[in-house]
Amino acid sequence: MADLSAAPLDATRAHYLALTRQRRLYGGIMLLVFVLLMASGFGIANDRNAGGFLPGLPHILDFPAEVMSEAWTKRANLPDHLKNALPALVETINIAAVATLFGAFFAILLSMLATRGLAPWPRLIPVFRRIMDLMRAVPEIVIALVLIFVLGGGPVPAAIAIAFHTVGALGKLFSEVNENADQKPLEGLASVGAIWPQRMLLGLIPQVAPNWFSYALLRFEINIRASAILGFVGAGGIGYELKNAISWGQGKFDEAAAVFILLFLTIVFFDQLSSYVRNRLTYGSDKGAGK
Repeated sequence: MADLSAAPLDATRAHYLALTRQRRLYGGIMLLVFVLLMASGFGIANDRNAGGFLPGLPHILDFPAEVMSEAWTKRANLPDHLKNALPALVETINIAAVATLFGAFFAILLSMLATRGLAPWPRLIPVFRRIMDLMRAVPEIVIALVLIFVLGGGPVPAAIAIAFHTVGALGKLFSEVNENADQKPLEGLASVGAIWPQRMLLGLIPQVAPNWFSYALLRFEINIRASAILGFVGAGGIGYELKNAISWGQGKFDEAAAVFILLFLTIVFFDQLSSYVRNRLTYGSDKGAGK
């Protein structure tokens, strides 16, 4: 009897070890392919680079040193530069806030339409998921460049581009949150004749709203950085001011340093504020938020 019971166990162990070796082999092959692609890509990029990567490596800190040196020399002008950059910073925050608000709204709708057990049209779930994949796959800067060509420079193309990408990113996260929601309240509402919007509003949203809000805050942090980057392509905000200061060269490096400082402090502030609020939503107390 002992031999008969041990045979299936040995077969299972042998099968598991075979699968483990196969997984390690595939992992090693993928790692090797990745290293080869990185090496070949580095060689091509280095050949196309005017100065070359390795010869320019010792001079990588030359530009930051010039900026810091001029900023220190003109440090008396720093408060005025910070004050002058505040309107552009407010514009950047407004772009991120509007994009996050509209992006989260449409992400909620798409996430409910793309979640099994919640969607009113189950056959269209793959369609809505592919829509979110497409919106998430296109970088904000590509959308912004197209919109700037059509609409002209300014904050509107930046807000639309960031909102478009936000819908895809948050829609994916919201959909995963929805899948973990308890179905019993939804089934109870359906049993008394509640229509789909009523079931979502009364049965789903109270369960998942804290997680939705947490992810939306996290995305707001990301969108602030994205809106600053889009300023380099003419989408307005503090990124546009930074681009102008850097493009001017020596003589304006003190303004560039002021914009750097203001942007850094803003990102740190909103990162800490968002982390605090998200921890409060998770733990529900000041003690938990400090963990």
